[in-house]
Amino acid sequence: MRRLTSALLLTVGCLGVTVQGQRQLFPGPAQFPFSSAAKADGLVYVAGTIVAEGDIKAQTKGVLDSIAQTLTKAGSSMAMAASVHVYIKNASDFAAMNEVYRTYWPKDPPVRTTIVSDFVVPGALVEISMTAIANGGERRVIHPKAWMTSPNPYSYGIKSGSTLFLSGLVSRNGKDNSVVEGDMTAQTRTVLDNARDILAEAGMTFDNVVASRVYITDGTKFQEMNKAYVTYFTKQPPARATVIAPLMGPQYQVEITLTASSLPKEVFATPAADGTPGKPSPILSSAVKVGNRLYLAGLLGNNAETKGSTELQTKEIMARVERTMKLAGFGWSDVVDGIVYITDVNNFAAMNTGYRSVLTKDFPARATVRSGLVGAEGLVEIMFVASK
Repeated sequence: MRRLTSALLLTVGCLGVTVQGQRQLFPGPAQFPFSSAAKADGLVYVAGTIVAEGDIKAQTKGVLDSIAQTLTKAGSSMAMAASVHVYIKNASDFAAMNEVYRTYWPKDPPVRTTIVSDFVVPGALVEISMTAIANGGERRVIHPKAWMTSPNPYSYGIKSGSTLFLSGLVSRNGKDNSVVEGDMTAQTRTVLDNARDILAEAGMTFDNVVASRVYITDGTKFQEMNKAYVTYFTKQPPARATVIAPLMGPQYQVEITLTASSLPKEVFATPAADGTPGKPSPILSSAVKVGNRLYLAGLLGNNAETKGSTELQTKEIMARVERTMKLAGFGWSDVVDGIVYITDVNNFAAMNTGYRSVLTKDFPARATVRSGLVGAEGLVEIMFVASK
């Protein structure tokens, strides 16, 4: 195995693969509570990968080469990549990152979301996480017939079996890729109108959407985004996380990434600590179950007792996640993937302390990035996927 170039270079090592039921875990760095990859129900979830040496081109290549190795060990490949999240430190590096990135997919690239963030490793310029399809699975590009091909290296939709992954969408016209101007509410409508076209091409509607990640550039406009958003999800809304982050152009105020499923879905609301049933929200579901998978919303743990403490907020999040999963018939041994949003990368160790208080071994894949949160006094937000 080649020498690690960073403490967080996530290459599958020489340790054995952990198998729990139908979940397989591929080990990551021993000092961190996440696996390099988790495999379950026909998908491979690759953790956020960082190589903190060199310029943006060198780091992008190092990250993608590392992910390619991980996928091979997990029974997949770059050609089977379905959904990619790219977190980039400097928006000015976007073109250079794309120059390297597109060489890995000369045809039919995966869907992709790219936002500006910061990282827990000094010197890191890019972090990439991925969901890929296991070898032998279906991988079909979904492209609305009237739309032009994206000039950037991503597809608008990738479908595998019952699951549809959509790219992060911004306020553009799919037919000619032109920017659609407008305020937060107008841009949210444009984004979701575009999502409707992609869903329709795959034979789905908004009723099929199970998970949503919303990125807004201005937290004060959160309700303006919601004003439009709720009109598209009138029943059983998807699990959702909303964070504050710069996007790839100052003209964009919102980007939304969706995952959909053609399987029947069941939604859950997080119970209170005393066991009192949770109250359904018209904006999001705490969790959505489809088939063998459970998509959990981004949960926060800020309250009077946890105020100002990343560790305590993380513990509270994990307790809320556990109650939600138990209600849906899932447990920690089913969790395959997670995204942690923290407001300050200096709180990484404290977050991990709280995280490890519940998850002590056999960790799922995970990415950790800095972003703003819309929850008052929230310091950390975590979103999980489980597969039973």
